[in-house]
Amino acid sequence: MSLKVYINGKLYDKEDAKISVYDHGLLYGDGVFEGIRSYNGKVFRLREHLDRLWNSAKAIWLQIPMSKDEMAKAIEDTLRVNRISDGYIRVVVTRGVGTLGLDPNHCQEPQVIIITDYIALYPPEIYEKGLEIITVSTLRNHPAALSPRIKSLNYLNNILAKIEGLQAGCIEAMMLNHKGEVAECTGDNLFLVRNGRVLTPPIEAGILEGVTRQAVIELARESGREVLEIPLTKHDVYIADECFLTGTAAEVVPVVKVDSRTIGDGRPGPVTKELMARFRQLTRS
Repeated sequence: MSLKVYINGKLYDKEDAKISVYDHGLLYGDGVFEGIRSYNGKVFRLREHLDRLWNSAKAIWLQIPMSKDEMAKAIEDTLRVNRISDGYIRVVVTRGVGTLGLDPNHCQEPQVIIITDYIALYPPEIYEKGLEIITVSTLRNHPAALSPRIKSLNYLNNILAKIEGLQAGCIEAMMLNHKGEVAECTGDNLFLVRNGRVLTPPIEAGILEGVTRQAVIELARESGREVLEIPLTKHDVYIADECFLTGTAAEVVPVVKVDSRTIGDGRPGPVTKELMARFRQLTRS
């Protein structure tokens, strides 16, 4: 059975799901998106994802042509039609069809696209043995130029950093901000563990407000651990007892080596493994 894709209220076979080449989402990356997970037929933190989608749209002067409740129903209906219980959802809102010029006032109605499919970002052995990452030279977007809190269709900043990491043999890479502080990885938020405390860069460091990031912060605090959202440097990463990443697709993934420096004893640490287990219980129970 071919997967169905939702476009502006209608469902199309995956092979026939198309938009205009004049859509400003394609021409200029003018639009916003969300990546969401479903577990056991239930969409994980849907309201938080929709809130972030609407905030991203508002920040770029884009009016989403439906309510959050209508969007939620469309997502759930698309999952049901495709008979997906444990899957990945990509919601895309573009500026719509326009001219070859930049002026968004020439664009017609925004396009709403919902794709439901499956995703496995990292192989199982990565979760067992841990990931090796490097720091790349590509800096995270300056917040005064394009806020990293906007999850826009223009992902070149992340893609260039991803390419840099891949060329060094790493499937994920750490990005710094314009101050030289640790921001996040190309597709994931970053956490450290030092002396039992869980540390992560603050929103002000120029990071995306990760939904999984927030869930893990809550899980850590519920377990009695102190969580600090504070500026971090590469030095903090190098001397950490543990390091792990969080993301919708990645969930919670351990990091055991950064810039060829071994983190801790070179194996996923106890706090990381505890939070991996807690997150699995949260999403799959």
